[in-house]
Amino acid sequence: MNIADILPPDHTSARLVGRVWVDDGHPGPRTVTLSGEELLDISTLAPTMSDLLALERPAQALADAGDQRICSLQEALDMGALLAPPDLQAIKACGVTFAASLIERVIEERARGNPEQMEEHRIELERRIGGSLAGLQPGSDAASRLKESMIEDGSWSQYLEVGIGPDAEVFTKAQPMSAVGCGAGIGLHPRSEWSVSEPEVVLAVSPGGRAVGASLGNDFTLRDFEGRSALLLGHAKDYNASCAIGPFIRLFDEHFTMEDVRQAEVKLRVRGADGFEEEGTNRMTEISRDPEQLLDAAAGRLHQYPDGMMLFLGTMFVPRRDRSGSGSGFTHLPGDRVSVSSPRLGTLINKVIYSDQAPPWTFGIRALASSLAARGFLQA
Repeated sequence: MNIADILPPDHTSARLVGRVWVDDGHPGPRTVTLSGEELLDISTLAPTMSDLLALERPAQALADAGDQRICSLQEALDMGALLAPPDLQAIKACGVTFAASLIERVIEERARGNPEQMEEHRIELERRIGGSLAGLQPGSDAASRLKESMIEDGSWSQYLEVGIGPDAEVFTKAQPMSAVGCGAGIGLHPRSEWSVSEPEVVLAVSPGGRAVGASLGNDFTLRDFEGRSALLLGHAKDYNASCAIGPFIRLFDEHFTMEDVRQAEVKLRVRGADGFEEEGTNRMTEISRDPEQLLDAAAGRLHQYPDGMMLFLGTMFVPRRDRSGSGSGFTHLPGDRVSVSSPRLGTLINKVIYSDQAPPWTFGIRALASSLAARGFLQA
């Protein structure tokens, strides 16, 4: 993997921050910013990413961050040292935020986790509501009328409730520090027979609940698990190496704002070792709820995150092209190369592996605290 594979075309004017593993006398992650092709240590400004995003103006603060070089970005990629950018932040996600994903979730539910039944349910569902969802504002009077009519004919769904009802779905995608970064393996649950990548924009949120930047994410999910029961959402979403974020967080500044998030197009590309190829695009202009609305639903007076939060915004595209015969649908296989890309955010690349074969997650908050203390960043 080369740096040209992952950086946004305008990276020289972007404020890109992340984390890199340093294996020196005090092994652990370092917060870094990208300058040209070099990774510079910004630990004296912000020893954790949570500290950086808590600053009033993090992009502007980088000007006083120092210039101690750790390594080049290419060296970090070659060593597998580029980590997921967040550390102490909660990792949350919004689901069913696009009409297309809403339909797919209802299909999962009705197929009961069986991919071979999904096409007949898709045809039935699109005949019933397909056109009715275009431009439908969640929580509106029109949405309420559609809900009432579908309850009357027995076709209402819990996914329709969060897709067009007044309350957005917000769930815990992964634990703090558990996400994998660009170049790492992403986990395929060994018992799943229907798994997909979900390409998404991920907001970087300050402890005060303010969006201060964005990254790319792969909300890897097990459609068969969640399709069997929505109560298996935790199993379907949160397991070893099931969440990838990166390659960097791009901080908001005069060159990159929330409006760029609203206009973003996020492409998913899958290349299998078996020669299978699939790609599609997640267009943020088609989202049902504005990113700021989703942020308000996730954080505020009722939900505080003192270490900040990373918030997945959902997707309108998941792979579904038949992979092993007519009607089989799509599922990931070990060896798939998955890329999630957007021009202003770069490209997040991961290789699919079985989750029980991914490196164990052992460096958590206690280990980070010990590392910071050894480097003189924590005082008793």
